[in-house]
Amino acid sequence: MKQILQDKSLKGKTVVITGASSGIGRAITEAFALEGCQLVLAARGKEALDETLRLCGDLEAKAIAVPTDVSKYGDVQHLTREALDAFGRIDFWVNNAGVMASGRFEEIPMDVHEQVIKTNLFGYMHGAYSVLPIFKKQEEGILINNVSIGGFMPAPYSAIYSSTKFGIRGMMECLHGEISDFPNIHIANLYPQIQRSTGNMHSAKYSGLDFKIPPFASDPRDTAAKILQLAKYPQKDLFPDLRSKALVTLYKTFPKLIINTASAGMRLMMKSNDTSGDEGNVLKPSGYPHRIYGDTILPVPSKKTKTAFLAGLGISLLFFVVKTNMRNQKNS
Repeated sequence: MKQILQDKSLKGKTVVITGASSGIGRAITEAFALEGCQLVLAARGKEALDETLRLCGDLEAKAIAVPTDVSKYGDVQHLTREALDAFGRIDFWVNNAGVMASGRFEEIPMDVHEQVIKTNLFGYMHGAYSVLPIFKKQEEGILINNVSIGGFMPAPYSAIYSSTKFGIRGMMECLHGEISDFPNIHIANLYPQIQRSTGNMHSAKYSGLDFKIPPFASDPRDTAAKILQLAKYPQKDLFPDLRSKALVTLYKTFPKLIINTASAGMRLMMKSNDTSGDEGNVLKPSGYPHRIYGDTILPVPSKKTKTAFLAGLGISLLFFVVKTNMRNQKNS
């Protein structure tokens, strides 16, 4: 399969990437640039966007940068026109821009909650609304959505973020039906777990949270490689690695245990009686650093260690549930 993916060339194809200035977006940009694609880069911050544009130049890829706030439909319309003016068509559109706010629901300001919805849910809607008519006119094209496993399971103390991810999945489920009579138009959704990117560093944090990236987070370049795979061989839904699929499966099997345990862990990182917060990049463009990788709380373990940890976690959870059921049966 890897050899087949390497053999299928995307050289000369045009891709629009939102949230391209840092984190996963920059990794996606790098991946498509190395394929020889023509790139249209979108993000709110011009300075960070220009840095990513220089990266494309270093990789000898044709690219333009269009400062864009995806929460504003007018901005996305402008982005679409710029892409067509520069390259004449759009082959792939990657909905990737997203923001997150963590903390107690009632302690996150309402304007932050609302902007999370505008950026995440409206942003993906604006992208789809703008590019699907172009794909239909061309009679081909692929819309790729970087959704997150948050489309299947809630992120603790991130209620509005979770609602947007569930909403994106529902919207795309419906749109699959609407394009079913266009055999060469595809909507492909990726569901990665938490990333070792700058995304968490830039996110909004309230309730005294000091949440850093766990060492078992996924590599953004691995996630970008899966986005590239969907451009070559589109499929409706894809979990990029065993960890993301395992986490969703565990949640579906033990939903109450998983969300309560994860929420308890988040509470340990909260400072009592401290409602101060950091709005992060929700209401303004991402600050420094504008790179792919973020800082982890501990050194990053090897892939074998990660696999062993997940296996041990799964066995431990299964043992816990079986033991609890046996105790309940004994007491009844």
